Parts: sequence; C-alpha cells; structure tokens
Amino acid sequence: MAEPDVQIRAMLEPDLLGYKALRDAMLARHPDAFTSDAETEGLRDIASYRSRLTGGATLFTLVALDDAHLVGALTCEREPRRKVQHIAHLIGMMVADSHRGRGIGRALLVAGIERLQATPGLAQVTLSVTAGNRAAVGLYESQGFVRYGCLPDAVRLPDGRRLDKALMFRRLDG
Repeated sequence: MAEPDVQIRAMLEPDLLGYKALRDAMLARHPDAFTSDAETEGLRDIASYRSRLTGGATLFTLVALDDAHLVGALTCEREPRRKVQHIAHLIGMMVADSHRGRGIGRALLVAGIERLQATPGLAQVTLSVTAGNRAAVGLYESQGFVRYGCLPDAVRLPDGRRLDKALMFRRLDG
C-alpha cells in the first residue's frame, strides 16, 4: 500500500489546481501513456475539470495527497445509457514521477475498486492502457484485471510512434 503519510480521498473543488498541474506535467513527460495531448490539455481552464468531481457521468476522482500536495489521481466514470449502466471505466491514472514506486498507484486502484464494489448496480470496470507499459499492465493484472483485447495503432505520437492499447476489465460482482 501507499506510504502512511499519503492520504487517498475523493477529489474536492480546492484540489482542482493541483490536479491540473499534475495532469499537465504527466501529459508533457509521458505522452505515450495518455491519449490526451499536453498542448491541447494545457490550454484547458481549471474550471473545465469540475466535471471530474463526483456527479454526472463521473462517479468519482480519487486523489493521493502527500502533505497536502496532490501526487496522484484516478477517475472513474459510469456509462450513462441504461443498458450499459452496469459498466464503469477507469481513466486518467497518474502518479507524479517524484512519487513512483511507493505504492500510490496500487493504493488509488484498490480504493477505486472498493468504491466501485460498493456502488449498486455495477458489475464490471474497464480500462485501456498502453500495451507496452509493462508496469501498469502488471499493476492492473495484480488487482484482477484481465486483457480482453487490443486496439492496434490506438495512439499516434508526433514523433511517428504508433502505440497499441491493451483493453482490460475486471468483474465487480463475483
């Protein structure tokens, strides 16, 4: 689990500035890990991230705080259409470079799964991850996610690289 001094909790309005700063930094430093690009997202206003707070399609965004400094985040969205409301999606998992290897990603993921399991009507959760990111794939597998497919050529980077996305899911109801 995460270090004892790292707190995992739901993101609140005052966290939005730290969330945007972390997201902008992660997109710039790790373009191969995200489908969003740093240039476009950097232009977004902080208020545009209010949709990541609880409400609407977003079930929750969890943040990891180290001495009140936001160092990690994970968002979960739920399908709004009636026939697929039993499915949730994990998006935007990120941990600051300065805090990698401390169990923060695992703590965010475990807390997210626990919240999902306590949400009535949810049966499964999905995510996509850059197929070559062995550490991330291993983390998801360690928490019961299995690969159900691969989207080839899912991301095209400005430097010409083409990346596949591994599609993964985990049952929540048994």
